[in-house]
This record gives sequence, C-alpha cells and structure tokens, in this order.
Amino acid sequence: MSVREDIVFRQAEVAPLSSERRRFQRIRLQVPLFIRGRDPHDEPFIELAKTLDISGLGALVTSPRALPINAVVTLTIPAPSITSSGLVPAGMPPIQARVKRQHEAGDVYLVGLEFLKPIG
Repeated sequence: MSVREDIVFRQAEVAPLSSERRRFQRIRLQVPLFIRGRDPHDEPFIELAKTLDISGLGALVTSPRALPINAVVTLTIPAPSITSSGLVPAGMPPIQARVKRQHEAGDVYLVGLEFLKPIG
C-alpha cells in the first residue's frame, strides 16, 4: 500500500463493526469502478474511482472529483478483458447510487454512497 493510500485509509477509518448499528456489515474491499453522473452544470462526466469499503446498501469510494450531495450516480465495475472461459462473468450490471456525504482527503474525495436497490 502506498503512503497516499495509507493516509486515505486512515482518514476514512470507520468505527469497529461491533459498535455499529448497520443492517449490512461493511467489508473493506478495494475495487476499481467508474462513476458516471452529471456535474453541477448538468454536464455528463465519467471518473475512475475505487471502493474503500462496501456493504449491501452502499459503499465508501475515493473520487478525483467532488460530487453533489443527493445526486444520483451510476457505478460500473469494469469487465475483465478475457471472458471466453465461461468461468469469468462478462460483467456486472450498473448500480445506481445516491451521494450521501463526502469530504476532501488530500487530492481525492471520500464519498459515501447509498445504493438505490440493495445488492446481494
């Protein structure tokens, strides 16, 4: 893990799971994904981001841009380049999510997202 990633993780540190009152357990998992949405000027954008943790109801992601609170964004996990074996799925359907919170962490934003439909 790079120094930058270590700093982001420390700033995003969450309370121990035993002290939380969440309906779904959070899993610390880094997955690259694309965030698509519209900026405050209603211009479409797509950004490469990464999850820090994820649950059935939402995720905490790092984003290179600030996202408007309450905006609905689409998350897409890139498909593997080779899917001919049949063992590797061709891709996951896009996930709709609402931006619930965010704060700046160095040169990225930590964005709390709530899925519009639970996954899993």
